[in-house]
Amino acid sequence: MDLYEKIRTLPTQPGVYLYKNPEGEVIYVGKANNLRSRVRCYLLEASQANAKTGSLMREAVDIEYILVDNEHEALALENNLIKQRKPRFNILLRDDKTYPYVKLTLADRFPKVFVTRRLRKDGSSYYGPYFPGNLAYRVVELIHRSFLLPSCKVDLSRYHPRACLQYYIHRCLGPCVEGLTTHEAYKEAVRDAQLFLEGRHAELERTLTTRMMAAAQAEQFEAAARLRDQLSTVHQLQEKQRIATVELDDDADVFGYHFEDGALAVNLFHMRNGKIVDRREFFWEDLPSLPDAVEDGDQGSGIRHQAETPEQDFEDTPGILSESPRRRVERSAVAFPEQNANTFSAGAVFSALLKQLYIDQHYVPRTILVPVDFDDRETLAALLSERIGHKIDIAVPQRGDKKSLVDLAGQNAKQSYTQRFRVLEPSRKAIQEALADALMLPELPRRIECFDISHIQGAETVASMVVWEDGKMNKSAYRKFKVKTVTGVDDFAAMREVVERRYRRVKDEDQPMPSLVLVDGGLGQLHAAAEALESLGFTSQPLASIAKKEEIIYLYGSENEPIVLDRRSPVLHLVQLIRDESHRFAIGYHRQRRAMRDRDSELLNIPGVGPQTRQRLLTHFGSLRDVQQATAESLAAVVSRKTAETIWQHFHQAQTAG
Repeated sequence: MDLYEKIRTLPTQPGVYLYKNPEGEVIYVGKANNLRSRVRCYLLEASQANAKTGSLMREAVDIEYILVDNEHEALALENNLIKQRKPRFNILLRDDKTYPYVKLTLADRFPKVFVTRRLRKDGSSYYGPYFPGNLAYRVVELIHRSFLLPSCKVDLSRYHPRACLQYYIHRCLGPCVEGLTTHEAYKEAVRDAQLFLEGRHAELERTLTTRMMAAAQAEQFEAAARLRDQLSTVHQLQEKQRIATVELDDDADVFGYHFEDGALAVNLFHMRNGKIVDRREFFWEDLPSLPDAVEDGDQGSGIRHQAETPEQDFEDTPGILSESPRRRVERSAVAFPEQNANTFSAGAVFSALLKQLYIDQHYVPRTILVPVDFDDRETLAALLSERIGHKIDIAVPQRGDKKSLVDLAGQNAKQSYTQRFRVLEPSRKAIQEALADALMLPELPRRIECFDISHIQGAETVASMVVWEDGKMNKSAYRKFKVKTVTGVDDFAAMREVVERRYRRVKDEDQPMPSLVLVDGGLGQLHAAAEALESLGFTSQPLASIAKKEEIIYLYGSENEPIVLDRRSPVLHLVQLIRDESHRFAIGYHRQRRAMRDRDSELLNIPGVGPQTRQRLLTHFGSLRDVQQATAESLAAVVSRKTAETIWQHFHQAQTAG
């Protein structure tokens, strides 16, 4: 049965359909209330020489379908299949990471605090999501510093003989060692952290003030000083204000876009309690040729929607959001057939984008504002409401303050488009901000140290460390390492040794740690470096690796969610530059060591020449080549006459034989 006959036999029930090419690859996934009516529209569009639908139908040779009970199930299944199969004719969100949460392990004997992206039913309390993503890491760091709750991997179900470094630098109460703290004191610290994470600052302030006064009256001045510092932290957080905007009753996400010359930029504003707390950017360099299928035979509907806010409105309304928080840049570009303004469908874009962003998420704001309408907007809102447990409103505002917010997001999307596709060389600070966002660093990176291992079949294993500092490579800070404890081919052990040697010295000399430790390699090298750092007590040091072929960045602690950046991303270019420099430096040192080995073995092969004689010759003449070219009389000035003649004859005979 050919494709056209198969389409005519499709059922009329709700479901999901999958078009396949001759190789059996899924090239498009769609959903419909009436499978037969929806899919038959492709034949009509193709017969009318529609370019978008025609390109799909020219490649498709087969179709599969999955029946479901209702449109909600079809919507969810369509989203899952798009994420799994990544069809070429669907709009794909390449980098749809979730924002992080702070996890307090209340089910443990001594609770810890972590940053996580996965919510589990394990008795723990989860707080978030945090905007921007690195805010969660700053919150956890503040909890370490102020409330002394750990996030280490030490087993706290039993006591240990001694505490780690975190206790001695006053970042932990020391529950791992008996007698350093009590259950009551630790429970009190956990309670304070809970109040802090829940935003109950007034109650926390009253509690801390009462305990501080009681400690002072009891002349427990160290405890009173610690409580005073915690109180000061709470005050600072209450005074810190973010950008204020129109006061919305609930949390909201606001979308805007700018499309030009086949490329698209979308901005997403996260508003919490009436304030913009973060901005995310999405980019597509080439949009897929989306088929203009018509829903259930209704010729007046479908996904043929243009922007209700014309693009010229963005041109006539200059200006961007001032003092915006650091942006989370998300690269979503994929290579697709050329698409122009005549075939651009904003409704199809936002339909696909919202599904991939919100379906399967644990948190969705009550209000989502989009600039254009699309077919399954109400269906998607109903599905999200059903899954989250409260009403979700996906609205297309036409006037008033909400429309102004959408316009503001659109203006920022235009600015993002300009910076992404028209500005070739972003500023150093912009790259630092983008790098901090992409790798969720707690602060703008000032210094990055990168390591690489080089050897040939385990011989002459060496390592390099290069340094990027203040926007450029600092060659005076480069370091070479001769691997001492590893024999044979074991890159992981070599990386572990080198990283341990480097940062043991940093620790002994009380030097500052870099903003980021970067290693060349995959998960094995990453975990080897992490083991070395943790053995020295550096448990919160930002650490990442970049794999050579895939150009995927693995962030330690989030290995299951590797970072895939757009191939044109300046952040990826910076990381590649640092990685390539470390690789070049390691290869250069390896060649130098190999040359020394070859040189040494050549001299040691001469009868009567041992290590000390070899060293004297090289010190006097400077190189093996000069030794080869020296006369017997010159050699006799360094070694005995007999040995000099032996050396001269060795090289002279070798040259004659050659």
